[in-house]
Amino acid sequence: MDAEHCPRFQESIEFLGRRWTASILRPMFDGPVRFTDLLDTVPHLSSRLLSQRLEELCRAGVVTHRLKEGCPRYELTDMGRDLEHVFLAIDRWNRRWTDTEPEESPA
Repeated sequence: MDAEHCPRFQESIEFLGRRWTASILRPMFDGPVRFTDLLDTVPHLSSRLLSQRLEELCRAGVVTHRLKEGCPRYELTDMGRDLEHVFLAIDRWNRRWTDTEPEESPA
């Protein structure tokens, strides 16, 4: 890997690292999802912020919005599906290097 600073890499990391973005994308690797399903899947995510993130992901070409049987669904584009190996690599790293149990706060 080239150690030199790469602005495009930095932009990508910041885009994918925005609050809730990865948690919104993750369920889509299993197929199209409804807005309400995403709200149910991602705890503490407001509908306003979900709308905002989905708009950003659609503008970036990562997600597409379609009507299926009269119900709006969100699904990954080819660009979005191409991120699956990145998420799997992060999952592997996470299992290897981070605690699986959250630390309890001191009383």
